[in-house]
Amino acid sequence: MTTLRLDTLRLPGAGAPAASPLPILHGTDVTPGLTGADEEMTRQIAYGQPATLLPYTMQDGYTRAREERELPAVVLENELLTATFLPGYGGRLWSLAHRPSGRELLHRNPVLQPANLALRDAWLAGGVEWNLGATGHWPLTCAPLHAVRLSLADGTPVLRMFEFERLRRLVVRIDAWLPAGSPVLFVRPAIVNPGDAEVPVYWWSNIAVPEAADVRVVAPAERAYHFDYGSRLRLVDFPELDGVDRSYPDRVRGAADYFFEIPAGRRRWVAALDGAGRGLAQVSTDPLRGRKLFHWGTGPGGLRWQEWLSGPGSRYLEVQAGLARTQLEHIPMPGGAEWSWVEAYGLVEADPAAVHGTWDEARAAVGEAVDRLVPASALDSAALPPDVAGELLARGSGWGALEALAGALPSGDLFGDVTEEQRPWAELVKDGRLPVCDPPAAPVTGPGWRARLEDHPADWHSRYHLGLVRYADGDAAGAREAWEESLRLRRTPWALRCLAEASRLAGDGPRADLLTEAHALLPGVWQLTSETLRALLSEGRAEEALALVDALDPAQRALGRIRLLEARAAVAAGDVARAGALLDEGIEVDNLREGEDSLDELWYAYHERRLAAGGEVTPEIAARARRENPLPREYDFRMNP
Repeated sequence: MTTLRLDTLRLPGAGAPAASPLPILHGTDVTPGLTGADEEMTRQIAYGQPATLLPYTMQDGYTRAREERELPAVVLENELLTATFLPGYGGRLWSLAHRPSGRELLHRNPVLQPANLALRDAWLAGGVEWNLGATGHWPLTCAPLHAVRLSLADGTPVLRMFEFERLRRLVVRIDAWLPAGSPVLFVRPAIVNPGDAEVPVYWWSNIAVPEAADVRVVAPAERAYHFDYGSRLRLVDFPELDGVDRSYPDRVRGAADYFFEIPAGRRRWVAALDGAGRGLAQVSTDPLRGRKLFHWGTGPGGLRWQEWLSGPGSRYLEVQAGLARTQLEHIPMPGGAEWSWVEAYGLVEADPAAVHGTWDEARAAVGEAVDRLVPASALDSAALPPDVAGELLARGSGWGALEALAGALPSGDLFGDVTEEQRPWAELVKDGRLPVCDPPAAPVTGPGWRARLEDHPADWHSRYHLGLVRYADGDAAGAREAWEESLRLRRTPWALRCLAEASRLAGDGPRADLLTEAHALLPGVWQLTSETLRALLSEGRAEEALALVDALDPAQRALGRIRLLEARAAVAAGDVARAGALLDEGIEVDNLREGEDSLDELWYAYHERRLAAGGEVTPEIAARARRENPLPREYDFRMNP
């Protein structure tokens, strides 16, 4: 028998991440000029990377202060499996427990701790995350999805989660169900392009599983593309590379990505198995083409990242599945199209001697075990639930309702009603006038909104938003013109900051004066403080940066990101004592970015300046600073030591 119920997940966690008021003008920063990719991959890497993440703003308002929290959850359960989903966090599959053995098949994070790994910053480690949008963890990974209860024709309950994804302007649906007696959880993602234009599509199901010395990752491939986090993809024989068997992540010191090159005609699966030959397997129908292994490595930085994300003694690795062969690619989706596929997740068991034998033995044994667990016919014939409204279980955003009101999505009550966040735009649709508000309304993008704003009577607010939609369309000159007109109508920090950020991204020269003016108008937004300090430092104005820090309110000045920038400014200004005091007290940056090297750079820059005693930092002094002052563990987030 299968049940679907509402439940509550209780665990220590930080509060839900709050959104910044500053729109994201930058893109994914993925370099199209990678070497080592084949013709198809090269073409798809060059295609579709967004130059901006508009209309989103950053989700960077969180801390590392955790307390007991209660999260709404939806649970699917049959005789063999219990699957727990979090609709409020991107529909993430938080846990998949094998009931007869009591074994957790996923990395079930013991804490709820956002960290800066997603396109919008906030991200959680653990479970299975559904990624739609652009290279990276998707914009809704820490945002709510709508959830309803449906049923298959035989009465099996289905959890459907869905939302309107605003970067690509696509509708995403995720159906999950557990037939009675099934050893696997079935998941059917679907992507709908409601518009007429072609859209670049990116999808990866990101699966976290426990890592240990005896865990081996197996996939039906003899080769893989190894990504070096720079500008090179390298097609290598797998698993042996540089004398190390890379299918055992615990044997590798640095972080690494391996995109498995699965030959055409082979079944698409990946599994992570322990010393007893047991573990999680994920298998899908053919449209979900790619498979990947990611691990943090066993170096100090990798271990520190694991602790940062999941607490002490809670290591994990990731096996992933995507529409393309690598996460650097996008695939063109025609207007009006709908794509879907079926995935299955369950406990796979194989002969441990074969699993930990030669690579050929492991692939054969695990492939046979996957076929026993869930035959291909079970995925190919998976039933579809009816496309109806269903019983409401959780509510997502009002953006889909707004787009339906504006005529960009089919009408109906599928997405519910607009909320306060969308109300200014609903007024524009109904009355033809966008109300002026400060702070500004949340950004929108899309041809319909641009047309309305182009025809709108001029006021600072509508021209500010016209600049945003023009910038999202790649019209940087038109955006600048709109923001400058907005400033002529009223001097606001919002347009000043956009002009400064657009200038930074274009490499157009100094921007600190624009930001210092914006900050003077809006001193209480720490994200703007951070951008202003970085601009002053980039222009060699360290003393002004320190003066700005000195004038901040105590709460802002105590933030780890601001303390980091203060210490950098102190080093640049030659105030070694001030920088040393900050480092000795400890600098913990809540939203430290994956791959960010600012803490280790600050540490060594401080010791170089200290040893130079006001003189020039020579190569000899730099080498001595590193030799005599090893990087403390709390500052070591280096992914490739």
